[in-house]
Amino acid sequence: MLCVLLVRFSSIGDILLTTPLARALRRRHPEARIVYVTKQAMIPLVSDNPHVHDVVGLEPDEPIRHLARRLRALRPTHGLDLHGSVRSAALRLLVRCHWTGYRKRKLARALLIATKLDAYGARAPVAERYFEAARALDTRPDGGPPEFCLSQGARDRVAEWLAQRALADAPLIALAPGAAHATKRWPLAHWIALADRLRAAGYRPVVLGGSEDRGLAQQLAEGGGTRGGPIESAAGEFSLQETGALLGRARALVSGDTGVMHMATGVGTPVVALFGPTVGQFGFFPYRAPAVVLERPLDCRPCSATGTAHCPMGHHRCLGDIAPAEVAAAVQRLVA
Repeated sequence: MLCVLLVRFSSIGDILLTTPLARALRRRHPEARIVYVTKQAMIPLVSDNPHVHDVVGLEPDEPIRHLARRLRALRPTHGLDLHGSVRSAALRLLVRCHWTGYRKRKLARALLIATKLDAYGARAPVAERYFEAARALDTRPDGGPPEFCLSQGARDRVAEWLAQRALADAPLIALAPGAAHATKRWPLAHWIALADRLRAAGYRPVVLGGSEDRGLAQQLAEGGGTRGGPIESAAGEFSLQETGALLGRARALVSGDTGVMHMATGVGTPVVALFGPTVGQFGFFPYRAPAVVLERPLDCRPCSATGTAHCPMGHHRCLGDIAPAEVAAAVQRLVA
């Protein structure tokens, strides 16, 4: 019997982009046992996925050899290394089975950032690059989007939160202003102007994010005008699954190149994505889902694969030049 390990420890977007592979594996090999291996904190992203039989979590500070011991007990036949990290390399040594991986295209990425020379060739999304690891299992992309499957408990919690704020039937637009790195963040003044435009058009903006985004969300909520009612903030209020449930209730999401963008595509919510330091060649545009990507064709892009603390050119035009009116118009097109 096939027992296939899917190994991806982080982060939110990367993990959700592996779900088309999990789905295709289950359909191609319905008899196989599919085991997802990730960090404990990331388990909610795949715990309710019907194509995954088991999820094994790496505990904080757990030695990799302990995780390997638990995986060996499952007697895997195949291991798909979808991370390409030191930890996943250690698992390949410690857990005996047929291991395969995928090309991360690090050289092409480095060349594009440093010299702007595009050596990528065909622009395959990361979700499809993962399938390189499954060639021996005769598995191919099915053309479908990522899947972020949610528990009923998460849906109920969000429904209660919305009802308490008289938003149960409101036309919500989710806003995700946060990002781990400053150069991936759209200017706060633009977010405030966008929220005012959305409220004037009859929508109710709600701000999403983690606990680290509470301050930014509060500034956004307080900086907007009063036309159309207050801006609600859910930043730091919800778990991963609950955030997904809230996204599922929204008409659209506006975000930068972050994990929240992929959470939205995983629950079927249209996305307006704002791309600054990163570009489509890296493979992380919204995958197989209703989306509008807004970006500027500047000679300095891309400047980073993940974003940085400061714009290397000092102007941050890649995001600053994307006007709130343009974003609001993209939202209107998506939800029309």
